Amino acid sequence: MNACAKFVVQLLFAAFVATSVRAEPIMTVFAAASLNEALQSALADYPRETRLSVGGSGAIARQVVQGAPADVVILANPAWMDWLETHNVIQPGTRTAPIANRLALVAPFGALPLADLKLETIQHRLGDSSRIAIGEHRSVPAGQYAKEWLETQNLWADLVPRLAEVDNVRAALALVSRGEVPLAIVYASDLVASADRVVPVWTIPNDQQPDIRYSIAAITQEGAALAQYLSGPVARQHFLKFGFIEAPK
Repeated sequence: MNACAKFVVQLLFAAFVATSVRAEPIMTVFAAASLNEALQSALADYPRETRLSVGGSGAIARQVVQGAPADVVILANPAWMDWLETHNVIQPGTRTAPIANRLALVAPFGALPLADLKLETIQHRLGDSSRIAIGEHRSVPAGQYAKEWLETQNLWADLVPRLAEVDNVRAALALVSRGEVPLAIVYASDLVASADRVVPVWTIPNDQQPDIRYSIAAITQEGAALAQYLSGPVARQHFLKFGFIEAPK
């Protein structure tokens, strides 16, 4: 084969490779911020290239309805996935809820546990001007679950003026890990990602825990296989490693 023929073959091979790459576009996952590390780990085992975008579940749901290019969504509150279903944007038959979580009341690393959960004890920890960080309670699932729990303890109404509400649970975690607030209500899984920066200061009993489940669904037909993988046993091991639990049957 002469040099010219070799060059033509090389060009044809390069064109074939480029076409093959284009035939499998990057799969995009939009997910609740609390899933960041677990999903990075799980997606590393997936055979196709993926892109991960995390944020508050409410913001993600609104972006998807407005046409954001997601192939799969994972939301921390089933109500937001219900909302997506009413807008007919998820692929039928792809919705699952395989993993769950728990709430945790945390403080900066080195803080002492709370003696009890009385209003006076919490206010003493807060001092005159500090606040408790939580997700925004009208749109962020972690904030909605925090409100639900505080209401069961008859603390919500008194603590509303002392709240620092943020866009997602990781923002609440950042505030407490930097010592900008003395307390935050986050997910138990967040403790795995920040064990050297925050500590739990009150153990919330099982019978007080809200029912926190994550919903997974495909938005595009191409995303159906990825949604199935993220609902399956291989991905589940990654979630468990990062502090999530299997959803009760």
